[in-house]
Amino acid sequence: MVWLALLMAPWLCSCRPQTAPPRPRVPQVTVVCPMVSNVTNWDEYPAHLEAVHTVEIRSRVAGHLESIHFRDGAEVRAGQLLFVIDPKPYEAELARAKADRRRAETQLELARNEFERAARLRESRAISEEEFDSRAKAVRAAEDSLEAAQAAEAIAALNLRYTRIVAPIEGQIGRRLVALGNMVQGSTMMPGTLLATLVSQDPVYAYFDVPDQVYRSYRGLLSGLSGSEEGAWVCEFGLSGEVGFPHQGRIDFVDNQADARTGTVRMRAILPNADRRLIPGFTGRLRLPVQCTESALLVPEAAILSEQTRKYVYVVNAEGIIEPRTVELGRSHGIQRVVQTGLKPEDWVVVTGLWMLRPGVKVEVVKPQATGTNGISASLGRAGTVPARRWMP
Repeated sequence: MVWLALLMAPWLCSCRPQTAPPRPRVPQVTVVCPMVSNVTNWDEYPAHLEAVHTVEIRSRVAGHLESIHFRDGAEVRAGQLLFVIDPKPYEAELARAKADRRRAETQLELARNEFERAARLRESRAISEEEFDSRAKAVRAAEDSLEAAQAAEAIAALNLRYTRIVAPIEGQIGRRLVALGNMVQGSTMMPGTLLATLVSQDPVYAYFDVPDQVYRSYRGLLSGLSGSEEGAWVCEFGLSGEVGFPHQGRIDFVDNQADARTGTVRMRAILPNADRRLIPGFTGRLRLPVQCTESALLVPEAAILSEQTRKYVYVVNAEGIIEPRTVELGRSHGIQRVVQTGLKPEDWVVVTGLWMLRPGVKVEVVKPQATGTNGISASLGRAGTVPARRWMP
């Protein structure tokens, strides 16, 4: 009986019912409806900052540097005392000039008295015409001498005043370039010794270059360019390393000619700088609003696929079937992209699970999680200036 059971074992096993193969799993995908929103197209350019006013503090008279009245890198107000050059030689020169002026006044008074006596003697013909003319010309010479003495006194007073060097503008001063006690040079014919550099802080200029063919499209936006803020072309600026464009400004200048070497036109923006975060010499990014589009459709960049020059997205139809949809794209806005043609606001666009899809596949639509695959997360609705996206359940 044992041998009979062994012979029948293969036959009995072959008669057992076979288990059915598992059914293929339906792919799960996350979808989103295109968001309808008003968007602004921006043109972005590299820019560099410059101070509105830059002043080189130089001596206008020669002498020993007697005192310094500021701290390196400090902010100074207009009219604040910065340097003092030894004033004693110029005080003596002013005293001499005042004495010369008083002497000239005395000589003029004497000449006028003599001319009056000569005029009375001329009536009685007690003086010759030659003597009369001589005394008359002496009055004229004395007047000229007095004017020269007054001018010399004014120059001496100016030179004495130039020994006290004050800040011409409000701003931040650099380091002192001449130490205390050194001899500085000054002249009206040649630049004097450079003592320090002073730059204004608020506001600042941002310069950038625009290609000439792009600048032609800006002519309409620049029509309201004037010295006032009303109707000005606003702009935004961000320093290198800053997130976004936190600094607001306006365009206030366009150069009168293009650079023939680069084919660009120099433009300038003026930026408030009350917090002193913008320092002349810094570089950054400046963007200009060039076009506003109403009721634009936006989808995540991750949902857009490419096939050579063709751009398309996968859409889930009412039966849960994948359909490819060719789209024409506009500009990017953060991690979203404007779709100009090819989609409708009610379409379900696939944003995750794209690698396992092909046209005609049936899929299961799931809600988006806080953090999905392929880097898609709930932050998709918080990009740049675009409002939060509406998710489909």
